[in-house]
Amino acid sequence: MVYTRIKICGITRPEDARAVADSGADAIGLVFYSRSPRVVDIDRAAEIVAALPPFVSSVALFVDASADHIERVLRDVPVDMIQFHGEEPPGFCRQFGRPWMKALRVRPGLDIPSLCEQYAEGRAILLDAWKDGVPGGTGLQFDWALAPDALGLPVVLAGGINEHNVARAVATVCPYAVDVSGGVESSPGIKDAVKIADFVAAVRAADQGVKINADDK
Repeated sequence: MVYTRIKICGITRPEDARAVADSGADAIGLVFYSRSPRVVDIDRAAEIVAALPPFVSSVALFVDASADHIERVLRDVPVDMIQFHGEEPPGFCRQFGRPWMKALRVRPGLDIPSLCEQYAEGRAILLDAWKDGVPGGTGLQFDWALAPDALGLPVVLAGGINEHNVARAVATVCPYAVDVSGGVESSPGIKDAVKIADFVAAVRAADQGVKINADDK
């Protein structure tokens, strides 16, 4: 069966991290961007990661942060991966000795294949919606038809995804993973355990549908 990985981003509480783990999702995201309503400090992030059971990954999200700040976070919070969500060049991303992925904000005319080549040392490329002046977490959905059929990196699909449209997202883009934040919240930064479980169930149902459709061809 096709298995779409699931990341729940913007975790701000240990109990929400445990809800993610209980749902069967694969990873959590921790936002270290001061202008986000989902920002966490180092102490809270360490508390959240400590609440995770084995085999649930943690991802640290930065937006044009200084190398010193990133190194300080990595020293005190045992995250598994870094997500760069700003204008960080490839050379900056690769210097921290940790697996990483680069986010691209998609809009017409963006040369996604060329950018994937530039960031080929990353583990994945994350496709999010473009909004002028906002690096992410907008809850907006971009035109999934702009996502190329084949790229040199696994695709993580983000931007305005929720339990109601994730099946269509999976069928349209066939991403390696989906990334949701606001779509599983009761308020910004506060996750809803029922919405998380419903989202995960919708992805798993979509996986089965993708497999069934493939068999029918």
